[in-house]
Amino acid sequence: MTILGISAFYHDSAAALIIDGRIVAAAQEERFTRRKHDPAFPAQAVQYCLQSSGLSLKDLDAVVFYDKPLLKFERLLETYYAFAPKGLRSFITAIPVWIKEKMFLKRLIREELEKLYGDAARSVKLLFPEHHLSHAASAFYPSPFEEAAILTIDGVGEWATASICKGSGKQISILKELRFPHSLGLLYSAFTYFLGFKVNSGEYKLMGLAPYGNPESPDVDRYVDIIKRELVSIKDDGSIWLNQDYFNYATGLRMVHGDKWARLFGFPQRNPEEDLLEHHCNLGLAIQRITEEVVILMAKEARRLSGARYLCLAGGVALNCVANGKQQAAGVFDDIFIQPAAGDAGGALGAALAAYHIYFGNERILSGQQDEMSGSYLGPDFTDRDVELTARKYKGVFTRYDSVADLCTATAQLLADGNVVGWVQGRMEFGPRALGGRSILGDPRNPEMQKKLNLKIKYRESFRPFAPSVLAEDCDQYFDYGGISPYMLLVHPVAQARRKALPAEYHQLPLRDKLYYLRSDLPSITHIDFSARIQTVHRETNPRYHQLIQAFKQLTGYGVVVNTSFNVRGEPIVCTPEDAYRCFMRTEMDYLVVGNYLFAKQDQPAWQEKDNWKEEFVLD
Repeated sequence: MTILGISAFYHDSAAALIIDGRIVAAAQEERFTRRKHDPAFPAQAVQYCLQSSGLSLKDLDAVVFYDKPLLKFERLLETYYAFAPKGLRSFITAIPVWIKEKMFLKRLIREELEKLYGDAARSVKLLFPEHHLSHAASAFYPSPFEEAAILTIDGVGEWATASICKGSGKQISILKELRFPHSLGLLYSAFTYFLGFKVNSGEYKLMGLAPYGNPESPDVDRYVDIIKRELVSIKDDGSIWLNQDYFNYATGLRMVHGDKWARLFGFPQRNPEEDLLEHHCNLGLAIQRITEEVVILMAKEARRLSGARYLCLAGGVALNCVANGKQQAAGVFDDIFIQPAAGDAGGALGAALAAYHIYFGNERILSGQQDEMSGSYLGPDFTDRDVELTARKYKGVFTRYDSVADLCTATAQLLADGNVVGWVQGRMEFGPRALGGRSILGDPRNPEMQKKLNLKIKYRESFRPFAPSVLAEDCDQYFDYGGISPYMLLVHPVAQARRKALPAEYHQLPLRDKLYYLRSDLPSITHIDFSARIQTVHRETNPRYHQLIQAFKQLTGYGVVVNTSFNVRGEPIVCTPEDAYRCFMRTEMDYLVVGNYLFAKQDQPAWQEKDNWKEEFVLD
């Protein structure tokens, strides 16, 4: 049985293909169109999924969309009615789009498929599971657990903003839901907006900013008290109630009433690109603490309701890897699995899996592997010919290695010498994290590496932390964590033995002084609070990346490298060798390795930039 899942028309459109319950392909549309968070119908992602498997639309048993548009429309109408006469401007903006397009989504999907596959689109079966069921299915079915609690938390689906489910065998049962307008995801996005970052994009920046808050400052506790007193009421089961007098997302065109928030916290909304000051960092720390508190309470309620020993996580809030680490450390469950494409892109995969197991009733068969995501390497691959055609197009100069061992040894030496290396290998990752398929790598021992990567390669805010990729078997040598984290979705502390003592006045230092203080013998991956967003690298799922880090260990004694996504700020992660070469030449990256080919920057012809990349890619 062959099923195609689709998510589209909000953000992070994607397609995913399963054959007889096995995940064979998945990709976000943004990687093909080069428009970050592209919400359009995922035409190119659909074509990739089918072509890579030698299939056409007529071979499918069903196409499954990741939510129910009519339920969403019901929520929209009821919300405007409840808040009337507020929201008239938003109503006038939103309703015509719904009536013209989203009310007739079934027809729209058929029309888009017809553009690609002609008359075959008219007879294909279309299915529409609920949004949070798609999230729950994306987490449970690929997990290694026969039975588990499932916690999904995001902004909003149709009505649900969080759900607790139980997965058992092929079945998923919904046990409890939190409903709009009360939403942990929207609360976090509101603070993302107030602190000057982009909603549905900048939440991870807020997570990275939070540790720069001063944990010894009374302002942090004061902000927490204000938030709990005025904005949100937190119940023992993790459910929350948001005071809509302070929010504008239900019927307005903005997340919050900025003037009310300014009076509440004592400073105005930060504009994008403005300097980050201490009160911004302290407020970021306050909302991160509240988020962690709510997630742990929800996890406890999920354990109580389900009786399960294991937990599966999905939804946009599941990408908050700091909260994930705190929840794991709390020991509520024996183990957890987090869907690597936890946001709306992963809804495409979950929709297909839900249809396969629930609608069609197929049994679930566990393989005994780490999970069923294949390391999340589910996107397009490339050939030697693709690399050579790119080199010919741009007159690129390369060295080709016939031996993988020699390639890894040469690349490891370049890293040890302080170079920044683009690393493009095998199939592209599905989800927002680069996991050694489309990555930029550096030496974590180098105290200048974080600054260089942020300012000269990524062209982004200097405070942003970088993640370590560590040999799975060596993880506990560097971090206070001995488990696995293959998808870079858990934050845990750097091992105590590797830390350096902080000066007494450290928390009073300005942000930039804190940023460049050497906190461990791995300064480029040690965040300001001695934490790290860990990716454990496994020989079974990415043997070449594992071999590279092993070669780096043989040279340096360290089985860990810096890993960040291969893109510049505002650009989607690269997909093809051509994307990679173009990004390589636009930045101050030193070397590029694509498959078996190594490109040195100093050997390349001068780059003739026709368009400024900052104009091509909208800053996120």
